[in-house]
Amino acid sequence: MAKQLPDNPEIEPLTRTQILIAMGVTAAVLLIVAKLWLRLGSVNLLPLRGTVDAILLGLGLAVAISGASSLVYRLWPAYRESADFYLQLVLKPLVLPDIIWLGLLPGMSEELLFRGVMLPAVGLNATGLLASSLLFGVLHLSSPQQWPYVAWASVVGLLLGLSALATGNLLVPIVAHVVTNLVSSYLWKLKNRQVEA
Repeated sequence: MAKQLPDNPEIEPLTRTQILIAMGVTAAVLLIVAKLWLRLGSVNLLPLRGTVDAILLGLGLAVAISGASSLVYRLWPAYRESADFYLQLVLKPLVLPDIIWLGLLPGMSEELLFRGVMLPAVGLNATGLLASSLLFGVLHLSSPQQWPYVAWASVVGLLLGLSALATGNLLVPIVAHVVTNLVSSYLWKLKNRQVEA
């Protein structure tokens, strides 16, 4: 019998292969939804302009989100428990080079759908920002007990959406999302590697 995750006996741990396949399939599904939405709807993709300013803004936002996440992790016990459960489920089976895929695949596919397509489709306004942020948060729901993680993901979605609205450039939230995923995943793996040693 496979070892079960703490505090949630109904969820079996996943293998490295299962996680990598799930990441790839999820990214492909999000990309397909985004492409279909663009093709079938009268939506224009938020522009993607590769500029040094966009990269620097994205990096700065990633640092701000990572710092805020660390603070929320320390101050909100329910979020800490929720994040640890989610990250253990997703990150524990992965090896360090896999973290590159964990940064790139969700960072690019989720931003394309939520900020690149959904935000302009619903509206480049408060309604579009709120709707895309909440749906982005719900995407991170792995069980009903994970609401604190969903709440924080919604806040992060709001920050990523604000960056897209403020700059009119999809590259800013893509860089921020990819780098945030890379940094947080790497730090979690490093911390838990030391704990297990």
